[in-house]
Amino acid sequence: MKPMLLTAATDIPTGKDWLYEVKYDGFRCLLEWVEETPILKSRNGKVLNPMFPEIIAYCQDIYQDIRLFLPLMLDGELVYLVNNQQSNFSIVQMRSRMRTQSVINQHAQEFPCHYVAFDLLTSKGEIQHSLSFSERKLFMRKMFKSLNLPQAVNYQDMARIQMVEETKHSKKLWHQVKVNNGEGIVAKEKTSKWQSDKRTGHWMKIKNWRYVTVILSKYDHNNGFFHGSIYAKGKLIEVVTFRHGLKKEEMTTLKTLFESNGTLISSNVWELEPSICVEIACIDFDGKHLREPRFHAFDFDQDPSDCDWKQLQRQLYPLPENVKITNPDKPVWPLLGLNKDDYLLYLQYVSPHMLPFLQDRHLTVIRFPHGAEGESFYQKNAPDKIPGFLDTSKADDITHMVCNNLESLLWLGNQLALEFHIPFQTIATDKPTEIVFDLDPPSVQEFPLAIEAAQRMKAIFDQFGLNAFVKTSGRKGLQVYIPLPVNRFSYEETRVFTKFVSDFLCEQEPQWFTTERLIKNRHNKLYLDYVQHHEGKTIIAPYSARGTEHGLIATPLTWDEVNDSLKPDLFSIPAVLERLKKKGNPFRDFREKADELKFADVLNQLKELVRSKA
Repeated sequence: MKPMLLTAATDIPTGKDWLYEVKYDGFRCLLEWVEETPILKSRNGKVLNPMFPEIIAYCQDIYQDIRLFLPLMLDGELVYLVNNQQSNFSIVQMRSRMRTQSVINQHAQEFPCHYVAFDLLTSKGEIQHSLSFSERKLFMRKMFKSLNLPQAVNYQDMARIQMVEETKHSKKLWHQVKVNNGEGIVAKEKTSKWQSDKRTGHWMKIKNWRYVTVILSKYDHNNGFFHGSIYAKGKLIEVVTFRHGLKKEEMTTLKTLFESNGTLISSNVWELEPSICVEIACIDFDGKHLREPRFHAFDFDQDPSDCDWKQLQRQLYPLPENVKITNPDKPVWPLLGLNKDDYLLYLQYVSPHMLPFLQDRHLTVIRFPHGAEGESFYQKNAPDKIPGFLDTSKADDITHMVCNNLESLLWLGNQLALEFHIPFQTIATDKPTEIVFDLDPPSVQEFPLAIEAAQRMKAIFDQFGLNAFVKTSGRKGLQVYIPLPVNRFSYEETRVFTKFVSDFLCEQEPQWFTTERLIKNRHNKLYLDYVQHHEGKTIIAPYSARGTEHGLIATPLTWDEVNDSLKPDLFSIPAVLERLKKKGNPFRDFREKADELKFADVLNQLKELVRSKA
């Protein structure tokens, strides 16, 4: 059995007969589940189980619950979710090319994939093909609900099997896909039947094309393909070969252009000096080439020297139309050569990792209207005129800004809010959702003290069985996190724990560590700031920039990075962007690691210890 196929469309079909889903850029895959271990089968019938061990392990974990629905078959996509509307195809493709199981397992830890299912083909051994699409979706939703599996895609959810939600609101879905850089949407007729290996007008795909400007560089007479390049680090690099999308007369014009003005560099290949630019429609860039390229238009007004790596990135990550940007060329970090547009591009890239920590929290930003080296000011109050997508929350006579979406993050970025500071609890509770220890050395030269303190804290938390995370502060220290279950422990209770840990370290190494708040009395020791962990106080958000001349980032780390080679200045904006591509996000499963029972047990032990000393 092979998956049902999609028909490409330019316009979204509308009317009451249609339903719409996000189209994810991954590996189309049937999930066939009969015994304890399911089979992930590609479009061509290849078994993909060895390449996606995290999905197979998850299926085995839920086998006892799902066995009532077996034999089961789902149609869906293997994806690496960037956000709720976008999958990174390159990550999935990279996984499929790995051959060593240990390498695959490591990649699965750093870049865990999901199986997102959009159709139910068999349940309890009964074939559902004859049912309509809307009926199959209804059965599927009931099954996922009974199994407590996500009934809508949530990139933060560690459930490796999720359902793709359908909607009747095509405009709203298209807007979400455009803002979040998704591949496109699929329109499906409510009454459509599932037909193996058939391409019909009942399932339509509408791509969210990105338009990239490239310089015409070569023409291969053998295969009829044209080559396009851009400048990177002063050199011309090829990023696309194309022929699709060209009309007959356009094809003839380009051939004549190369043969009349180009240089024959082999028996079949003509090369042209950088002079003519064209727009290429694509869906993504895999690091070397544009994906699914199609000729879109000539761009005779474009200066070839402007077709560079930076422009490519901006065209691949277009800004949302509803976010108005001013002075994009304004210098922000002159030493790094980064302007406001570079900063906005950074925010777009890190938003999936940063927004979960900003979600539903009163926000304090530090704005640098003249760039990181200029004057700055704090802002808590929302301005009088704000866009409709920016949420607010009123407390203590302050109308706080709440950054719950990418548009809000970019709007604040346009205001040159460089630092995002957040409280330890959400607006829905007065209890902390994490504990944070701020390890503050007297200067960057004493940063090794922060490393020592973090390592010792990790040893304590391991002894207690608590999960801990660590990040740089973006300045001269480190910050250690322990996730907590929502609305469970008070600040008074967590203070028992934070005070014990800090006092214990100071007793162990009084020459290195102190809890003294007055700087003049610290005597060049590292300050263990547990008092800061309190209602109304804030901490710098993960992945927030800092208003320093070197553009340093408050960067999540893995614990094996906390060693003698760690330096705060390793984590500038360019370095963090590159690191995310190679290592992923160390805080990706932060919320999943909250352990109520373990922390409650530790807390009870400490309270008993305090009572016994009293």
